[in-house]
Amino acid sequence: MTTWFITGASRGFGLEIARQALERGDDVVATARDPQAVEKALPGFAEQLLAVALDVTDEQQARDAVEAATARFGGIDVLVNNAGRGLLGAVEEAADAEVRAVFDTNVFGLLAVTRAVLPVMRAQGSGRIVNMSSVGGFVSWPGWGVYCATKFAVEAITESLRFEVGPFGVQAIAVEPGPFRTDFLDPSSLHRTAKEIEGYGDSAGAMRSWADGTNHAQDGDPVKAATAILAVVDTEAMPARLALGAAAVADIEAKLRSARFELDTWREISLTTDYAAG
Repeated sequence: MTTWFITGASRGFGLEIARQALERGDDVVATARDPQAVEKALPGFAEQLLAVALDVTDEQQARDAVEAATARFGGIDVLVNNAGRGLLGAVEEAADAEVRAVFDTNVFGLLAVTRAVLPVMRAQGSGRIVNMSSVGGFVSWPGWGVYCATKFAVEAITESLRFEVGPFGVQAIAVEPGPFRTDFLDPSSLHRTAKEIEGYGDSAGAMRSWADGTNHAQDGDPVKAATAILAVVDTEAMPARLALGAAAVADIEAKLRSARFELDTWREISLTTDYAAG
């Protein structure tokens, strides 16, 4: 039996991962700002489910949640860092407080929970860390610079973690969903910059229109995404990254082609910058 610790488990990917894990007989510590919302969304699993209050930006609360998890189930096999928030707006439009709020949840919150869980996994000599990144952790677009910056950070953290915790029997993966039919584009998850500058109407402004027209009409199926995540967690060796959805695969492939083209185009200049040999 596997014990899961999932942040942001009251909706979206977190809720669906928790549901599928419970349905197959696993134990789940489902954390959220409002644990009652979790219990309401996941009835009938009293023995397997522990709903815990957790604001991931509160490091002491993260430690308390991990302590409650180990007291109830004896350990944590899989950590899913799913809690997150978005910010839509041009880089110039984003106020300092708006930027910090997104980094506090998506980066510093993820780090706080990971620091709380890793001593448990190291002591066990096993564990899986699933960091919910985004295709926006590999590719960025106008209007999404700040949000993507947080997900680029998640990718770097995860890549380093793989090297650092591997000797302890712990694996880490960055999951990169494209547009999925969750509540991500709702105002409760996706915040918008208070300031809008007219000159950015065709870039960030176009993305605001895209978000309005795409909400709850995305191609990605969160149920299938959760199934894929559980399947990868069950494998002997998780990959460093897992793209989810055709749009994510296409965007990543395009970025790789572009990066290769630029590297080849500017290779001669790039190689002139080292000290001369000998």
